[in-house]
Amino acid sequence: MAAETMTVALIHEVFHGPGREQRLHERLGQARRRGADLALLPELPLDPWVPASRNPRDGDAEPPDGPRQRLLAAAARAAGIGVHGGAIVHDAASGERRNRALLLDATGRLVATYDKLHLPCEPGFWERDHYGPGDEPPHRVDGFALALGLQICSDLQRPAGTQLLGALGAEAILAPRATPPESYERWRTVIRADAITSASYVVSVNRPAPEGAAPIGGPSIAVAPGGEVLAETTEPLALLRLERAAVAAARRDYPGYLDVRAELYARAWAALCASPRPRRAR
Repeated sequence: MAAETMTVALIHEVFHGPGREQRLHERLGQARRRGADLALLPELPLDPWVPASRNPRDGDAEPPDGPRQRLLAAAARAAGIGVHGGAIVHDAASGERRNRALLLDATGRLVATYDKLHLPCEPGFWERDHYGPGDEPPHRVDGFALALGLQICSDLQRPAGTQLLGALGAEAILAPRATPPESYERWRTVIRADAITSASYVVSVNRPAPEGAAPIGGPSIAVAPGGEVLAETTEPLALLRLERAAVAAARRDYPGYLDVRAELYARAWAALCASPRPRRAR
């Protein structure tokens, strides 16, 4: 029988500087010993928060299958746990840099990637100076006990992505963040709405502390498919058990059972795309 539950470790910690590899191995090993199947790390967890500055550096990025991905793979394999991490990835063919989520299984195999779609550009969060937006929609990821969907930080503020993932059958949406503590109530509200409207778990781990000019901090959060907040924590490690039955119940109840009307909205979005409109610049 297929597994009906999955335990996720919320790792409210980043791993850069001296000793980062050892600290990552130790934290993932601790999570696995406590029963976690998958560890969710914050946004760009292996680097300082480089968008605090407007000056990108070559060393901030790596090619596909670069050293950060290999570090994550080795740590996942050593601990025997799935890992959701990320890196700025540079594609030599296109010249583009992306903020890329990297999802690895317990053997260290890369299962899925996802490029952040919605990029802020303001003091402390000069992301458009460091990488471009992705150009592929989110997709359902199989291979774990529950079907997963991937988002990154500001993508949650454009909930079409989480609603698409719910319609595709994703049962848990994983979304690392780097957000300020003073805006946490706004994030809490939108994450609860994302969970309710997608009828999925939404699990979001924040970076833990200010970095440079970026006022980062505030809790990690996990919300049930019905909108109940299951965890709000700044602990370095917290565990959460996800249950398929909760997703099924939310999708039988209101508003989960409402028709998605994908074709209707696809026509409206296509018409919007075809209409010239001014770009909003910062």
